[in-house]
Amino acid sequence: MPKRGKRYEALAAKVDRNKQYTIDEAAALVKDLATAKFDETVEVHFRLGIDPRKSDQNVRGTVALPHGTGRTVRVAVITKGDNVQAAEAAGADVVGSEDLIERIAGGFMDFDAVVATPDMMAQVGQKLARLLGPRGLLPNPKSGTVGPDVSGMVKGLKAGRIEFRNDKTGVVHAPIGKASFEPGNLSANYAALLGALEAAKPGSAKGVFLRSAFLTTTMGPSLELSLSGGTSA
Repeated sequence: MPKRGKRYEALAAKVDRNKQYTIDEAAALVKDLATAKFDETVEVHFRLGIDPRKSDQNVRGTVALPHGTGRTVRVAVITKGDNVQAAEAAGADVVGSEDLIERIAGGFMDFDAVVATPDMMAQVGQKLARLLGPRGLLPNPKSGTVGPDVSGMVKGLKAGRIEFRNDKTGVVHAPIGKASFEPGNLSANYAALLGALEAAKPGSAKGVFLRSAFLTTTMGPSLELSLSGGTSA
């Protein structure tokens, strides 16, 4: 394991490694652990009791964080007709149809999320799947980025709706705000994410679903969270 710097070691000394913190305790402590010169992101990492090799046990969903993520989300919308104006009115950063598909295929990536209407998905899948898929940006109904309600999708992303999914090790990583947030707002965002994650539990998953959870900032040490209210089979 690489040696940690003095700054990190000083921060780690403030964390009780034998304790499982409540989210309220962790949200309050996280301000003392975020000492970087930028507003660090606060993330939660959940280890799930699933077998990620089985498709029917994979977890994926979306949740609207009540206090947002604290970051500006740049949204690209692939649509046509009247939906172009609707997307622009909702605050989309870039809107287009075949022309936008070609721009993205040519290397344009100045966005954080992509929304598309169903009538454009055949072309999106054909021309952009290999480019956007590995980046987690390919529009998908399950992630709330494909549908007829362009305005609603764009506003949801701008307001702080996030997508969560497990990685190949069965862990879900998700942001719940910034270190500058009030502790109560971080706690509320965490509660929303936790509820959405529990609701997304696969029926085929057996045993304890929420195995462990850790709260961390971009540059700081992690805090183990108490999951006494977690779900089990």
